[in-house]
Amino acid sequence: MTNLNPENGPGKALIDARLLAVIVIDELEAAIPLAESLLAGGVSAMELTLRTPVAIKAASQIREAVPEMMVGIGTVLSTGQVDEVLAANASFAVSPGVNPTVIRHASAAGLPFGPGVMTPTDVDMALQEDCRLLKFFPAESSGGLGHLKNISAPYSHLGLKFIPLGGIDLGNLSTYLDNELIGAVGGSWIAPRNLVRDRNWKQIESNAREARTIAG
Repeated sequence: MTNLNPENGPGKALIDARLLAVIVIDELEAAIPLAESLLAGGVSAMELTLRTPVAIKAASQIREAVPEMMVGIGTVLSTGQVDEVLAANASFAVSPGVNPTVIRHASAAGLPFGPGVMTPTDVDMALQEDCRLLKFFPAESSGGLGHLKNISAPYSHLGLKFIPLGGIDLGNLSTYLDNELIGAVGGSWIAPRNLVRDRNWKQIESNAREARTIAG
């Protein structure tokens, strides 16, 4: 099994990175300067969401041109998308929920995968697929860190780690990162869609640097 694990491979690399910039990219030309801006600000991991048609090509370009950037793909909802992610040579994939068929397909193909969880049932299903580094989504609207502590308590002896996404920003970033349950924190505030569209690389770099200062 090759699913995301906090102890090795891309899972450990994500934990070491501490920050995951979640990106919606509309134009392929923005891919490389975006990655370079994030790196300049100290953010070395990004998730390109499959919400636009250029995400896969963007990931492939970044992997080739900016090898220091760890590139994952998000919103992976089908086995066909798993194959596309593999073809782009992405480091990992994540989904908003737990789909055993997709996870098994990714695992069989050697693609590290992290499903999204919000309930104990979700965690149970993820564990059945040997996933140990889990996306906690949507974090804030489902109850935030307090909710995560409650749903993860029965599994505390298993060494699970979580990457919360959804409603996290500079105001609550340190609260999450200071908790032992958290492997890394993801968010779109570092490089929001409008800044990417406007090619505002200086602001994206500034946002990344501010987040890196908090993350340490």
